[in-house]
Amino acid sequence: LLDDIVLTHSLFLPTERFLQQLHQQYPGGPWGATRVGTRVGEEGPPARWEEGSGLRRKRAVLAVLLHFLETYKGLLQEEESAGKVIKELYLLIMKDTSLYHELEDEIIKLHQLVETVELKVADETPPPNKQGKPLLRHFRRIDSCLQTRVAFRGSDETLSCAPLPRRVADETPPPNKQVKPLFRHFRRIDSCLQTRVAFRGSDEKREGTQHPLSAPAGVPSQVPLPEEIQVVPGDTEIHRAEPEDYVANHLTAFHWELFRCIHELEFVDYVFHGERGRRETANLELLLQRCSEVQHWVGTELLLCEGLGKRAHLLKKLIKIAAICKQNQDMLSFYAIVIGLNNAAISRLRLTWEKLPGKFKNLFRKFENLTDPCRNHKTYREVLAKMKPPLIPFVPLILKDLTFLHEGSKTLLDGLVNVEKLHCIAEKVRTVRKYRSRPLCLELEASPTQLQTKAYVRQLRVIDNQNLLFELSYKLEPGSQ
Repeated sequence: LLDDIVLTHSLFLPTERFLQQLHQQYPGGPWGATRVGTRVGEEGPPARWEEGSGLRRKRAVLAVLLHFLETYKGLLQEEESAGKVIKELYLLIMKDTSLYHELEDEIIKLHQLVETVELKVADETPPPNKQGKPLLRHFRRIDSCLQTRVAFRGSDETLSCAPLPRRVADETPPPNKQVKPLFRHFRRIDSCLQTRVAFRGSDEKREGTQHPLSAPAGVPSQVPLPEEIQVVPGDTEIHRAEPEDYVANHLTAFHWELFRCIHELEFVDYVFHGERGRRETANLELLLQRCSEVQHWVGTELLLCEGLGKRAHLLKKLIKIAAICKQNQDMLSFYAIVIGLNNAAISRLRLTWEKLPGKFKNLFRKFENLTDPCRNHKTYREVLAKMKPPLIPFVPLILKDLTFLHEGSKTLLDGLVNVEKLHCIAEKVRTVRKYRSRPLCLELEASPTQLQTKAYVRQLRVIDNQNLLFELSYKLEPGSQ
C-alpha cells in the first residue's frame, strides 16, 4: 500500500501538498505523542497521552519519507516547493537523533539519501539578470552517438534549433542585438548538420566557404516540402552488416539505454497529463519516437533497394534481425520491425514476398500471430509473462493499459480515493521496475566494423511520409496489389 500511494499520489494530491501533510503528521512537540480524547486543533493541557504513539508516528512518517526519496530520486530537481518542504522535515527529524535511539538506523539512511538526492529550493529573491547555462546536449560531436545515453530531466536547459515554416520566417522580425550572438552557435559544429534560420531584414552577413547544408540561405532551401524531398537509392550500412546479429544486438543495446533512462513515474505522468505537475516525460517520449523511427526505417531501407533479388535478401535479413531481437528479449525492436514490414507500402510488394524462402515466410507468419492485437494482445502477453528480466517490453502497450485504467474508473468516489484503481496503476508501474531489475549483458566488440554498425543504428535516416513511401513502392512494383 505504501508503494501504491508514493507512485500514484499525484493523481489526487500534488507532491507539495503530499509532503506538507507528511510534515504535519510528524510529532514535533516535546512529548512526541498524540493526546487521547482530544480532536485535532483542540487546545488544552496534555493531561493524558497515548503511550508510545509518538514513536510509532515518527517511525511511520520516516518510512514514508524514505520510500518517497528512493522513488523520486532524480526527479526532485523539478520540484522546487517540494524540496523546501523536504528540507524542513529533514531538519525537524534530525533534532530527534539524540532523543530517539530507536530511530537511529532510519535517520542515518535518511541522511544518506538527502546527501545523494539533489534538492532544488526556490530562491525568494533571485538575482537579477541571471545567466542561464544551456546544455548543448544536441550539439555535440558526431561521435557522441557512440556514448551511453544520459537521462533528460526537466531541470536541464537544452539549447535546440528548430526549422520554421516559410510563412513564419517571412513574418518574423529581425533579431535584436541580444539575439544575434546566439545565432553564432548555430553554425556547423564538426560533422553535425544544423538548421539555421535567415531572418528577412537582418543586417548580419556571412562570407566564406561553408558546408552546403549549412549555407546561409533562406528557410525555403533549408526545410523542403515532402514533394521536394530527393530520395537517392543505394546501399546503406544494413546491406553491408554481416552477420545480422550485429544490427540486432546494437538495436537492443541502444533501446535498453533509452528504456533505462525512463523514470518509472514518467509512465504515470504521461497518461495522467491533466493531473501531473511540471514534471517532463522527455525520456519516455524519446523512446516512443524511436519506436516509430524503427518502423519507418524498415520501410525506408526496403523501398530504397531497387534490385528485386537484393530487396528479397534484405527482407530476409530484416526478419532475421527481428528473430534475434526476440531472442534478446527486446520486444520493442521486434514489434517495431514486424509493424514496419506490415506497412501497406511494403506488404503490397508481391514479387518481393514471393521471392522470399518458404522458411522465412512461415517465420514471419508466427511473428504476425505474436503481434496480433486480438483478445487484448493475449499471445504477446503470454510470451512476455514467461520471460525473465532483463527485457524491453513493447512500451506503447503499457501506456494503453494505463490509459484504460484511467478512463475506465474514477480516481475519487464520493470524495474518497479509489484505492483499487491506484493499486492497479502501481502494479503496472512495478512491472516496468521488474523488467529492469537486472542489467543487460550483451557481448559487443569494439572493432571498427562494430562501431560503424553502432553509429548507423543510433542515427537511422528514415522517410516518415507515407505518401512518399507509397510512391517509391509503386515505382518498384507498379503492377503489385
